[in-house]
Amino acid sequence: MKTRFFNKPSPRFNLPSHSHSHSFSKHRNKPTKALITSLFPSINRPHTSRHFMGPTTPAAAGDDGGGAAYLRRPLNLILFLVFVLFPCAVLYCRAVAPAGPTADRSVGFLPVVVPAADPIDISQLDSEDARLNQILKSAATETKTVILTTLNSAWSAPNSVIDLFIESFRTGINTRNLLDHLIIVALDMEAYTRCVLIHAHCFVLITDGVDFSGQKDFLSDGYLKMMWRRIDFLRVVLEKGYNFIFSDADIMWFRNPIPNFHPKADFQIACDHFTGNSTDLNNRPNGGFNYVKSNNKTIQFYKYWYDSQFRFPGNHDQDVLNLIKHDPFLTEIGIEIRFLSTEYFGGICEPSRDFGKVCTMHANCCIGLESKINDLRVMLEDWRSYMSLRPEVKQSGHFSWQVPQNCSLDALKNKHTL
Repeated sequence: MKTRFFNKPSPRFNLPSHSHSHSFSKHRNKPTKALITSLFPSINRPHTSRHFMGPTTPAAAGDDGGGAAYLRRPLNLILFLVFVLFPCAVLYCRAVAPAGPTADRSVGFLPVVVPAADPIDISQLDSEDARLNQILKSAATETKTVILTTLNSAWSAPNSVIDLFIESFRTGINTRNLLDHLIIVALDMEAYTRCVLIHAHCFVLITDGVDFSGQKDFLSDGYLKMMWRRIDFLRVVLEKGYNFIFSDADIMWFRNPIPNFHPKADFQIACDHFTGNSTDLNNRPNGGFNYVKSNNKTIQFYKYWYDSQFRFPGNHDQDVLNLIKHDPFLTEIGIEIRFLSTEYFGGICEPSRDFGKVCTMHANCCIGLESKINDLRVMLEDWRSYMSLRPEVKQSGHFSWQVPQNCSLDALKNKHTL
């Protein structure tokens, strides 16, 4: 909130028809009596004239006119102090008081506090919870659904992952308007600073004692803390009553995915490998893309998922999900899980083969930031080339991805770097 000043006349009293601010400045250095006489000339008139309090009748011969006038003087003095001297003193103090950086020095105008139209200033909100409530409300659809991604400084540099991510929304089919509902969750201040330059909805999520800013080696302590912090944050979003589509920033959005979600499922997740059956627990899920409805079942599920890290120390969220997906607890709470087909939600691990159906492509099964950036650019160029084809060529089905290039499935066997 910023304090802004509008020209709102003071309601205290009405001054003479000439500008009071002009008169005040004109007489600022005169004695008080001269100032009051200038503003209210009737004060100095004889008792037989119309006084400040109204008309009086001249004293008749033999009446004690002087005694009546004597009795009226204390009352006139009190009314003079209340209605004249005190308001003038207030005006004088306001005129000579130092102005703040945004103050209006015009005498007789009151400050009005109005909401600022600028991006959220995180220092002006009381807590992380208040900031989260505000940004969820501003970004959500009518069905209380938001799109979420996380970002650290390693992926936030210009012409890096986050720029390619946003660009895919702009080039996809029915995806540009989805940017209005995307919240970028920055994991460090450098990422947040970049986010506010390129996107409308940015939220900073700082974890005390943990630096999420740099590139994290796969399964390193920093990487694991970052992944589990994400799971805990998503649980909070569900508890606040919001559905979400979570997407890693190294995923290209080429079509609106919502029509391809299962309408009755509580939790839906993309796969590194899809068996062909959306209910088969032998599918290999990938935590980088999922759609989750807010209800008691999903909230309990995310709590259970988060707590399970202590049963399986040293594993990241995706591996732990693979380990708990058969647990009886999931059957007990009645959560309906669906695995999303790679025909629509593909990746380098298992690409979508049909450009006429693909919604997203993930730079999964890829080692190193530079390799990811290179292959994400290739994906984006492949999509643009496809979109430029004549309709009959598109329908032929002879167009294919030019990835992987720098990303290599074989390299995954020898290295463990995100």
